[in-house]
Amino acid sequence: MIDYKKVDFAKILKRYDVESQNETTPEAVAKKMLPSDPVLKEVAECVLYMKFKEVGPVTTKALSSKQPLDIINNGLVVGMECVAKLYAEHIYYLPEIMMAAKTMEIGIAIAEKQIPGGRETKATIVMHAAEGDPHDIGKNIAAVMLRSSGYTVIDMGKDVAVVDVVAKVEEVKPLMVTGTALMTTTMTAFPRAAEKLVADGVNIPFMAAGGAVNRDFAESFPLGIYSEKAPQTPPIADKVLAGYDWKRVRDEWDQIVGGEE
Repeated sequence: MIDYKKVDFAKILKRYDVESQNETTPEAVAKKMLPSDPVLKEVAECVLYMKFKEVGPVTTKALSSKQPLDIINNGLVVGMECVAKLYAEHIYYLPEIMMAAKTMEIGIAIAEKQIPGGRETKATIVMHAAEGDPHDIGKNIAAVMLRSSGYTVIDMGKDVAVVDVVAKVEEVKPLMVTGTALMTTTMTAFPRAAEKLVADGVNIPFMAAGGAVNRDFAESFPLGIYSEKAPQTPPIADKVLAGYDWKRVRDEWDQIVGGEE
């Protein structure tokens, strides 16, 4: 009979990422990322822990001692950045993302009322799911992250016709346009839209994303750039805002998204 008493089972049948996932908890992320200021920390915690019933009173109380933009940028948005980190680490999932986003939006709406003229945004981004594609979860998550990063998002929804995408881009002149596709039969809408934009003299980046898309495909047509997952979208947008064209984004893509897990 085999003697198992001296066998160290900790060294076998162990999934490689178990320890790292166990170390990444909401509490650990909070300790590392939340602001040290107790007022802003309380605001950020409302988003991180999805306290949508408490964020209103907490934000209102914070306005008595903090500026509205400080509360938004260093409280509410930081809380959402923690949520994005937890999503990237597969600790939080879609329900947590959407609840946290709703919590953040409640707080932002209260704080924005105290800003004369409203809150300025970085730029406008047009988003859609490809013509014929009914899947928009990834787009919705990326939209939340872009809004929390200070962008105005025009969300055209799902199954958006190529002609409508082109018309909207030409109408609002956004910083960039993004499309998501979960089906290989629908992702061909992206190069068709990009080619129409180029023909009309539009030269903004066209971000292709979604389960059906890979980097080679995204970079196979004019204007095309790639986002592998939702948390990569804001840093790419920031580079475009800083003056990167779609060719430079392609060239430096690995460095741009290198901080994303």
